[in-house]
Amino acid sequence: MHETNGRRISRSSAGRSRCGSDRFFGGALSRRALLRRLGVGSAVLPWLTNLPSLSAASGDAGARRRLVIVFSPDGVVKKSFWPAAGSLTAGADGAAPAPLPESLAAFEPFRDRILTLKGVHNRVRGDGDGHMRGIGCLLTGIELLPGNVQGGSDTPAGWSSGLSIDQEVRGHLQADAGTATRFGSLEFGVLVPGRADTWTRMVYAGANRPVTPVDDPYQMFRKLYGGARDRDSLRSVLDPIREDLARVAAAVPSEDRRLLEEHAALVREFEQELAGATDPVAHAVPALEQGVVIDNDRMPRISRMQTELLVASLAADFTRVATLQYTNSVGQPRFTWLGIQEGQHDLSHEPNSNESAQEKLTRINAWYAGEIAHLAKRLAETPEPGGDGTLLDHTTIVWTNELGEGNSHSHRDIPWLLLGGGLGFKTGRAVDCGDVAHNRLLIALAHAMGHTGLERFGNPDHCGDGPLTGLS
Repeated sequence: MHETNGRRISRSSAGRSRCGSDRFFGGALSRRALLRRLGVGSAVLPWLTNLPSLSAASGDAGARRRLVIVFSPDGVVKKSFWPAAGSLTAGADGAAPAPLPESLAAFEPFRDRILTLKGVHNRVRGDGDGHMRGIGCLLTGIELLPGNVQGGSDTPAGWSSGLSIDQEVRGHLQADAGTATRFGSLEFGVLVPGRADTWTRMVYAGANRPVTPVDDPYQMFRKLYGGARDRDSLRSVLDPIREDLARVAAAVPSEDRRLLEEHAALVREFEQELAGATDPVAHAVPALEQGVVIDNDRMPRISRMQTELLVASLAADFTRVATLQYTNSVGQPRFTWLGIQEGQHDLSHEPNSNESAQEKLTRINAWYAGEIAHLAKRLAETPEPGGDGTLLDHTTIVWTNELGEGNSHSHRDIPWLLLGGGLGFKTGRAVDCGDVAHNRLLIALAHAMGHTGLERFGNPDHCGDGPLTGLS
């Protein structure tokens, strides 16, 4: 069951057999062949990507694996973030497990599904300040290019000199008809400044090719579903294709029909929420003052809207690779809904002896954890289309940060928390990896997504013996 604003939508049970038949569906058909046979327009194609019968016809018969990378900025408070190494589900001598650290408390319902990795460091050096190299090298594992973006007293720098691991995996999946999806990857944002500089981009399609996240839910909705949609004209994307969808529903097996109906119900529900949102959601960024956005107080609302679109995208098999970026490196949101008036970046530069700042930063990271836990909950309550279990069983969320600690700009102990079963890693553990470069973790993520031919990624000097071991 899915609940939004008090309304509940029933979803089909996972693993139901495909037992329906009809006068058109006599065997495996491609999506476009079915549309031609039914005489319906191509606008219906996005609705067919997750139908089990048509997926099988396209050669996608295996279990789907999905990767979602979530970024939050400015480091963590170590004492309230890192659990003690060992099992997270069992205490000593049969005792109850220790409580999760305060920053991770929201993951209590998922403690058997999380894996924390300490001792994984970003060793990439070169041009740029700590924040720039933190976010620009986080998913690329390689140095920034020379440039004219000045950060602090450090050497100026430009964009990354290589592509990011999500885009590497995207390319691998898109090269195979059995795993290719409509979008390849989707990049979501929450209050990411509109300006383009090294502090605001973590995804790269290649050297000097940053990818801009979409942080306006209305814009993302248009990207996913098309149709005439803006804040003034909210005509449903369903209206023009209602008759075509009905013809397709009558021509596919019963399980496919259920999925079509549930996807349409989810989209209709989201449209109703958008129609009731009279205040603008997108934000403008002041040209001069870094990191300040005028829609600061809407951050929780935008986060939940983007979460719903992300879940719908995975359920519809629009993509199997996604990123969700909260603000930016040197992020300066003010968590007024938590009673915190100072900007996050300002707080992160306070010394560890400032207990008030440490307490506020802990609550800020606990809020980010809560949003990720909400994403996990939504995935866990959404059945895997045409398969067993739920979306969370086939998806791994990776939560990370550009810094290990904000006031020192440390790139040691970069936070890595993995949640879900998509990559087949052994969860319910806090692992101390010792002292390894994060390039090896990036390679391990790619291998777990089926890209096992990747031997080096980013700067080869930091790749050691290849993928990080001990995760499965």
